[in-house]
Amino acid sequence: MAEKMKLEIVTPYKKVVDTEVDEVTATGKVGEFGILPGHAPFLTSLSIGELCYKNDGVGVCMALNWGYFEVKDDKIIVLVETAEYAEEIDVERAKAALGRAEEALKKLSPEDKQFKIYEAALERAMIRVQVAGRARK
Repeated sequence: MAEKMKLEIVTPYKKVVDTEVDEVTATGKVGEFGILPGHAPFLTSLSIGELCYKNDGVGVCMALNWGYFEVKDDKIIVLVETAEYAEEIDVERAKAALGRAEEALKKLSPEDKQFKIYEAALERAMIRVQVAGRARK
């Protein structure tokens, strides 16, 4: 069994991560999952959520915005719309987005076309604040 896995995280704009890791956890459409070296081939879609990986005992967390996660032969490829390291997140901006989304949702009904847009914006802002909090610990 391999001791490390190759992890690549790619957005439409650039390759964000290209490193060797010991483990990965992420948020899939049906919940959180973890991957260790030697994992069986696996493909799933990702929700707005958090992805964390460890390398030599050092943990790194990121906020992700929708995408796909594939494991094959100890190589993990993650294709997502956006990926931000915890340290890169502007907490005040994320909190402001959270407030705007909450206010907009109070004024809309679930049948409104804009409801899902603001619901996703709320979820993104909440994840960004959560992930940013990990960088400050």
